[in-house]
Amino acid sequence: MTELYDCRVAFAETLTQLAAADSRIIVVVNDSVGSSNLGSFAERFPDRVINVGIAEQTMVGLAAGLASSGWIPFVCGAACFLTGRATEQIKVDVAYSQLNVKLCGMAPGMAYGELGPTHHSIEDLSWMRALPGLDVIVPADPIETAAALTWMAAAEGGVYLRVLRMKVPRLLPEGYEFRPGKGRILRQGTDATIISNGVTLAWALNAADTLADEGISTRVVDMASVKPLDNELVLDCAAQTGRIVTVEEAQVSGGMGAAVASLLAEHLPVPMRILGAPDEFAPTGSEKWVLDHWGVSASGMAAAVRELCGRR
Repeated sequence: MTELYDCRVAFAETLTQLAAADSRIIVVVNDSVGSSNLGSFAERFPDRVINVGIAEQTMVGLAAGLASSGWIPFVCGAACFLTGRATEQIKVDVAYSQLNVKLCGMAPGMAYGELGPTHHSIEDLSWMRALPGLDVIVPADPIETAAALTWMAAAEGGVYLRVLRMKVPRLLPEGYEFRPGKGRILRQGTDATIISNGVTLAWALNAADTLADEGISTRVVDMASVKPLDNELVLDCAAQTGRIVTVEEAQVSGGMGAAVASLLAEHLPVPMRILGAPDEFAPTGSEKWVLDHWGVSASGMAAAVRELCGRR
């Protein structure tokens, strides 16, 4: 059985290491030390954790003030509340003000599935991608999470990072280095390309295995960098495979799939399918059940590729 890992563990361990090496790193939370897995960080650096309580707007505004004073604040909270309740502060205090604030959306997508749409975070990529000057990153495993976090700490400017709650397998090699605006081909193929990230990337690889048994050669691309997007890689995949399927744990109307579609529409239109959350609030159920319900699954990806290849 494939071993699964909690990306929040890699997140906390890496952030603690980074803070030990850089005294400017500070954490701001909204009563979310436990859910962000930052208990050990708080024990080691008790004077570098600021808990504002359930006040997300205050959390982001305070972080912006800290950044303007030379600190490197990592804002950690449930993705649904961080992005939903503090969008104005992220827009004005972070993006518009060009401040060095690191926004860490914990348990994104459908991670709180049973708690219903109030706790789902499928709009966050659309909201955050729309803000000028804010990078958006969706790692797929603990190695990529740690690598993205390491890059964030050294980079200047605002970043929004999703930190997965659902346990996932390791997909990236040890020593992997995250680079903004760069995707990574995990599997070569000639008939179609699946571009994915987050929890869906492992399923994309499973779909490619299934399709290979049917004689369909499918390329799989890890696109953790939602913004900036790897335009060159997307266009190469379109030119070389002729068909594109994007899949993500987010709304189809403004996330990574929409970014890919806009690029292709302007420069190289090819047959394409965008898999994700449709224009509706999700039914209540586990994260995996809701995603399966929407066809955001290995079988859903395989079906989309078959359709594009005329092999229903």
